[in-house]
Amino acid sequence: MNRADVYILEDSNGMYYIGSTTDMVRRQKQHANGHTLTTKKMEEPKLVLCQQYETLAQARRIEKRLKSLKRKDYIAMIIR
Repeated sequence: MNRADVYILEDSNGMYYIGSTTDMVRRQKQHANGHTLTTKKMEEPKLVLCQQYETLAQARRIEKRLKSLKRKDYIAMIIR
């Protein structure tokens, strides 16, 4: 079984990026190198939350649920 992570990045302006991956180190490098258009526009994105799940399918379901919130205050509560 391939474990997977759901993660949240936050930038200095309070913008969030929610994603999932099976290789967090690789994914962080991709974000740092401007691989993702959304995070390329973010100012100094930092990893503020990372949770591990048993499968990528589980992680993707959680990612989708978090993205459906569409409210920064809910995401901020989850991080804290």
